[in-house]
Amino acid sequence: QVQLVESGGGSVQAAGSLKLSCAGSGYDFSRCRMAWYRQAPGKERELVSFIASDGTTNYVDSAKGRFTISRDGAKNTLYLQMNSLKPEDTAVYSCAACYNFIAQTYNYWGQGTQVTVSS
Repeated sequence: QVQLVESGGGSVQAAGSLKLSCAGSGYDFSRCRMAWYRQAPGKERELVSFIASDGTTNYVDSAKGRFTISRDGAKNTLYLQMNSLKPEDTAVYSCAACYNFIAQTYNYWGQGTQVTVSS
């Protein structure tokens, strides 16, 4: 069974930090693009960052300079280091893996982890 399981979410004050993890199992994700999405109440799901199999990264403008995406192929795990957090970062964060260019979405998704940033 293919699974992606997020961890590391929680509550933090503004300007604090959190590191999210996404542990994959049942599949080798080393050749797949992997990504972090977030969704806040009343807002559409938003791509926060992705990392390609060659290490190329992308960040939404609001995260640039504050968030860092990385991956550990040996552990089949994706990470998101979040620094200088703002209340606007509050959302459910989900990881995704293996972009499907035909379906135009990712093949695999985690259940999400809540991040709450208080002012």
